[in-house]
Amino acid sequence: MRFAIKKKTFSIAVAAMVASLLVLVTINTTARPANVNQDVGVLRVAQSIPLPGVKGRIDHIATDIGGQRLFIAALGNDTLEIVDLRSGKRIHSITGLREPQDVTYVPEINRIFVSNGASGSVSIFGSRSLRYEGNITFREDADNLRYDAHSKYLYVGYGKGSLGVTDVMSGKIIGDIRLAGHPEAFQLETKGPRIFVNIPSARQVAVVDRDKRSVIAVLPLKESGNFPMALDEKRHRLFIGCRRPATMLVYDTESGREVARIDIGRDVDDISYDPVHRQIYTSCGEGFIDVIRQTEADHYEVTARLKTARGARTSRFEPESMLFYLAVPSESGKSAEIRVYDFLTK
Repeated sequence: MRFAIKKKTFSIAVAAMVASLLVLVTINTTARPANVNQDVGVLRVAQSIPLPGVKGRIDHIATDIGGQRLFIAALGNDTLEIVDLRSGKRIHSITGLREPQDVTYVPEINRIFVSNGASGSVSIFGSRSLRYEGNITFREDADNLRYDAHSKYLYVGYGKGSLGVTDVMSGKIIGDIRLAGHPEAFQLETKGPRIFVNIPSARQVAVVDRDKRSVIAVLPLKESGNFPMALDEKRHRLFIGCRRPATMLVYDTESGREVARIDIGRDVDDISYDPVHRQIYTSCGEGFIDVIRQTEADHYEVTARLKTARGARTSRFEPESMLFYLAVPSESGKSAEIRVYDFLTK
């Protein structure tokens, strides 16, 4: 029986610790761990795109695959930065935002949605004109965004504990799902109604039925700082990044059982799952990307630790283009930048 249909709290069945960490690798090192299969993709820096004048923390990233653009929520700079990947340059900066935390591009209607932490609103811009087209106003702290292309609904994590449901066609709020605390990263099933939501303040992952618009189960965590999350829907595995201690937890989404835990770098803020290479990428503010290989549904091993820069904890993997993007904030006179990674296969 799937755990999502049982409305109760699950105890954690702690899986055995990963036997050992493998040899670490930096981005300028050609050696690989001896037991990594030769067909496994290795990330390498293919391009660095400067963001001159962008100060402070950089939050999340969205992609425009057809237009070959990136949209970067520069929270500390109160701007949305637009990068052209063909030319490798920033082509525009939208100012006047208030702590932009996340950004979503909806190609069906050529709109960009940007959440603002300080104002509690989601700002809407035309993706071609880049002109302001309006706001969707929530009570406070509009944060993570996820778009459901099937229903045309945009889910907005906000306030002290809610997911707002917005119809992107009308720009109107049509529902609200109450949670136990402020939601951080959350993931939507594409072949089911569930949403998995990180709630760090409550040390839990809430399981939401988006048809019923209610919480149907809870995964309690002993760890804290569970901010990022990724989902392998095909193998029913949920990846949860925790900061204290620095750990990635793996849960079976059918049973609600913890099946693995892996030590990762400190200050993790984004996790991505790569279904082609069956790898997970964790970007950590400590200054590393951990590459974790999924050998089986319940078995994982760290195959590389890529040196980046302190504070570079925001990232995005794009399965369609097979590119990985890392936001590096400005530091010690160095300009902020976006590092674009592709894959080297030996």
